[in-house]
Amino acid sequence: MKVSIDQTKCVACGSCVAICPEVFEMKDDGTVDVKAELKGKDIPTELESKAREAHDMCPATAIVIEE
Repeated sequence: MKVSIDQTKCVACGSCVAICPEVFEMKDDGTVDVKAELKGKDIPTELESKAREAHDMCPATAIVIEE
């Protein structure tokens, strides 16, 4: 499973970072993104449920999941 953030939708509330800091991070410029080492790659299986929870809790529906 791969995850990404649609930056056109993201409001940088940080809920994804709070739920799954292993995958998402707050950048120095105030934006939120997938950690560089996981961008475009399958996330570890043990983090999939937390990433899905972050997706479900995102108020802007900015998290994109690719199976």
